[in-house]
Amino acid sequence: MIGTTLPTVTYLALGGTIASITSGGTGDTGGPAHRPGAVPRLDAHELLAGVPAIARTARVDAHQLTLVPSPSLGFDDVQSALGAARRAVEAGASGVVVSQGTDTIEETAYLLDLGWDRPEPLVVTGAMRHASALGADGPANLLAAVRVAAEPAARGRGVLVVLDDEVHAASTVRKAHTSSTGAFASPGTGPLGWVAEGLPVFHAPAQQAPAVTDHVAPLPPVALHRVSLDDDGRVLEALGDLGYRGAVIEGFGGGHVAERTLDAVRTLARRIPVVMASRTGAGPTLAATYGFPGGEIDLLAAGLVPAGYLDGLKSRLLLAVLLAVDAPHDRVHAEFRARGRGSSRSTVPDPRS
Repeated sequence: MIGTTLPTVTYLALGGTIASITSGGTGDTGGPAHRPGAVPRLDAHELLAGVPAIARTARVDAHQLTLVPSPSLGFDDVQSALGAARRAVEAGASGVVVSQGTDTIEETAYLLDLGWDRPEPLVVTGAMRHASALGADGPANLLAAVRVAAEPAARGRGVLVVLDDEVHAASTVRKAHTSSTGAFASPGTGPLGWVAEGLPVFHAPAQQAPAVTDHVAPLPPVALHRVSLDDDGRVLEALGDLGYRGAVIEGFGGGHVAERTLDAVRTLARRIPVVMASRTGAGPTLAATYGFPGGEIDLLAAGLVPAGYLDGLKSRLLLAVLLAVDAPHDRVHAEFRARGRGSSRSTVPDPRS
């Protein structure tokens, strides 16, 4: 029978827009009655019931881990999902799907990736339009995610993010729009593949970075500071006394700071590990181009760790995980060098076009 031949996929639900419907202002979600709007209410089983086609793709074992908007997620929630996903594949699941709000997907997916040491696909999805909205994209995204999780060609690729029929690597994906259903992008690399006519298609061989740890919570505090025009450096001066174990600076361009803040950056780097990322959103940090005070040559000489292609959000998570495992300074440099080097994958036309 068909039911005995379908792969098994475990579905872990965390809430978010995909699980949200409008409250109607009744106040029955715990908020004031005069605040109508979409809130997470649908559990994993209700979401699955809304997509009958999933039953023809895989046998899905659904679990509700929490039901919150994604800004309220924390490292403990990611650890809970990581542990549940690991137990699922150890019990025989072909893959795992996690659904959550899109606001933090680029961070939670990368944190999961730093702890995922299995070849089975771990796929994160969500929705840009809540379930009460016309043209809600949650059902299509959930179906596509299950199809990718059940696909043998998705094995050995680490954690994947699937929305709008695009498959992105957790290490490169970013939310690039506040409301578009095509909000997710991987600058510099593009998607790893697509779901075309219901079938996952990949355009590059599978590759997966080794996991750094099997525990992504708790993590030590790491600050993230974005520089800006005429920044006076007072935040950088204060960071060293606020209890942070490390810091990430999103610098100008290829990784630069203003000369007026250079002393604060150097002082901070003598106290805690400091990573230099770029605030631009695409491209690598530089290493040997600019020689002005505050340029990348100056900062590297001061001991800052170049983030390469990793943005500030992902750099913060990688540094926190490395500090949690007491990685020595040379390993911190080596991990950022390896994980921030970008991808050699070539871009190909979208097969849906």
